[in-house]
Amino acid sequence: MKLAVASILFLIPYALSFGVLQDDIVIEEVAGGLTGTGTTSRYWDCCKPTCSWPGHVNQKAPVRACKADGVTVMSDKENQSGCVGGQSYICTNQDGYAKNDTLAYGFVAAKFINSGGRNMCCSCVLFTFHTQWPSKLNGKKMLVQVTNTGEDDPHADHNEFDIAMPGSGVGYYTKGCSSQWNSDLSNWGDQYGGVHDEKDCYKLPKQLWKGCLFRFQWMVGYSNPDVSFVEVQCPKELINISGCSAVGY
Repeated sequence: MKLAVASILFLIPYALSFGVLQDDIVIEEVAGGLTGTGTTSRYWDCCKPTCSWPGHVNQKAPVRACKADGVTVMSDKENQSGCVGGQSYICTNQDGYAKNDTLAYGFVAAKFINSGGRNMCCSCVLFTFHTQWPSKLNGKKMLVQVTNTGEDDPHADHNEFDIAMPGSGVGYYTKGCSSQWNSDLSNWGDQYGGVHDEKDCYKLPKQLWKGCLFRFQWMVGYSNPDVSFVEVQCPKELINISGCSAVGY
C-alpha cells in the first residue's frame, strides 16, 4: 500500500528553492512493517557503521564504509573501524539533507523494542517529528535508513533513534573524527550534543559543513524531538548512497 494521511496515496511535492515543481515523491509503506513512537538524539562519531560489517547484515550487501577522505569506498569490508585503529569510516554523504521544506532524507542508528528479532540493517522508516514546544519542526517528516543497530533491549520501554548529522557529538568513540580528519576534538563541540550554532559548523572539515548546517536550518536547531514512525520502502536515492537495501526491496 502507499503511505497516506487518511488516504491511500501519500505524495510529497518536491519543489526546488526557486519554486519549480519537480516529480512528486511517493512513499510506500511496508505491509506489516514496524510502526510506533520513539525518542531521537543525534551523533556523528565518524566510525564505520555497524551495518557495514558483512556479519551484521545477513544476506544483504553491507552499508558502504569509506577511507579517511570520506568519499573513497573501502573495498575491504572487514577493515577495522577508524575509531579503534582501523582505516574505515562513515562516508560523508551518509548524513541528513532536505528534499523540500517538509521532507528530509537521512540515516540513523536505531534500537527497536518491537522488531521481533529482525535484522533491521538497511530498513527505512518515515519519521514525523513531534516537538514539546511550538516549533517549525513539528509535523515535518524525515525518511531515514538504518545504518547502525543495537540489539533489542527487553527492559527498554521505547524505541531509540540516533540521527547521523556531522557536528552533533562524537559520543563514546572520541578518536574517530580526530583520526579521520586530523582535527582537534575541541572543534567538534560537546562530546554529547556537538556544536552549539551554525558558525561552529565551519570549524569542521569543509566536507561536513552542509550536513552540520542541516541541523540548524531544516531542523531549525531543535534538539532531540520525539517521533512517530512507520516502516517504508527505501527510496533508490538512499540505497544508492548506502549501497544496502533490505531483503525483498
